Amino acid sequence: MEQFATTVSDLAQKLAEILAEKMGHKSTFFKENCVPSTCYLRMNRYPPCPISSEIFGLIPHTDSDFLTVLHQDQIGGLQLVKDGKWIAVKPNPDALIINIGDLFQVWSNGVYRSVEHRVVANKKMERFSTAYFFCPSYDTLIQSCVEPSIYRRFSFREFRQQVQCDVKRFGHKIGLPRFLV
Repeated sequence: MEQFATTVSDLAQKLAEILAEKMGHKSTFFKENCVPSTCYLRMNRYPPCPISSEIFGLIPHTDSDFLTVLHQDQIGGLQLVKDGKWIAVKPNPDALIINIGDLFQVWSNGVYRSVEHRVVANKKMERFSTAYFFCPSYDTLIQSCVEPSIYRRFSFREFRQQVQCDVKRFGHKIGLPRFLV
């Protein structure tokens, strides 16, 4: 796990730099703010579920980070929204899935969009995935790299606290609409 975390940490840094350069920005922002101590790795186990058509392993959501690097097994169950419809992501245990997160959407001023996704349960087989979340420190100021910005400036701490408050109050994440200018 340590080796995986180190490898995907380096990959996430490189991908963030490439995406920034594609927008015409050479930035040290990600190197300075998304250090290994602020990012985290999560392993997920989804047990078999006999009523899988009614159960989500993870409800529809977007990730609250800059990037997520995901490795899923061969079972499948990950779905994402494309053109307003849920589509299954074909499992490939030899590949990684990269999700743009909410913070990258803000940083890019909407050029890159956070991916809404979910996990559906499997009736007969358990499923595993490992996700690396590329995050800044809680005190990092999140703002667009271009003006005029469609989002107001906020700290990662403020964003996480608002998400947690919304989940507690409404049962789901409101997310970026709360941070529009």
